[in-house]
Amino acid sequence: MKNTMKTLIMATALTMATTGIAMATPSTQIWIPSTDVQAYKSLHLGIDNYTRTSNNSAVSHVNDLGLTAGVLPFEKVQGEVGIDYITNGNNGYDSQPLYFNAKLGTPEGSLFEGSPALALGGYGFGTNRDKGSAFRTDQDVVYGLAAKTLPVVGRLSAGYYTGNDKLLLDVDGNKENDGVLLSWDRTLSEISDKLWVAVDYQGGENALGALSFGASWAFAKNVSVIFGYDIYNEKKLAGENTFTTQLDINFP
Repeated sequence: MKNTMKTLIMATALTMATTGIAMATPSTQIWIPSTDVQAYKSLHLGIDNYTRTSNNSAVSHVNDLGLTAGVLPFEKVQGEVGIDYITNGNNGYDSQPLYFNAKLGTPEGSLFEGSPALALGGYGFGTNRDKGSAFRTDQDVVYGLAAKTLPVVGRLSAGYYTGNDKLLLDVDGNKENDGVLLSWDRTLSEISDKLWVAVDYQGGENALGALSFGASWAFAKNVSVIFGYDIYNEKKLAGENTFTTQLDINFP
């Protein structure tokens, strides 16, 4: 539902030895992408922060400044492109802090009555693609998602992702570059139309895998803030869990 840095997130490890977060993100839930797409000619500014709950990680704080633009003038097929500026205090990665993302999507009910929302996209397209570098940023994650809103329950989403098998590894250095994407989100209109909550999960025993949950409050029609928490599947790669705040501003 929300656009963020994320997205993030936001956050992913760039090599099997990394204990940092770095993710170039499309419109997201808390951590994973969503089927939402930025409207044509609109801009979204995301300012995301991730703070470790423990001092055991090499990187304690990650900042993500992202800009996403809606680029397709169609009702049933929508598109967005984005760029993120991510820093985490590691000079190796911070020397090339730009990451790119893109997404195509169809809203619910656009293909036929009752059809789910669909999205295809990619993120984590970094500028350091040097195969000999210890600080590569070309995660190159691509994904597909489907989502359906159910009465009372809220919106359920499911999909799959795959990424660069040279960077997304398990703790033993083996390929671990794909997994499921799952989420639930809902506006709690019983309390306030400004209150939104979500839980999402990214599979994989790599630096991307995480269970995240959080809530958002809309302070204005175009301004909201997510307060969330990320529990990483493999802390030896992704680092300690993080608190996240994600400021989202839409223009116009």
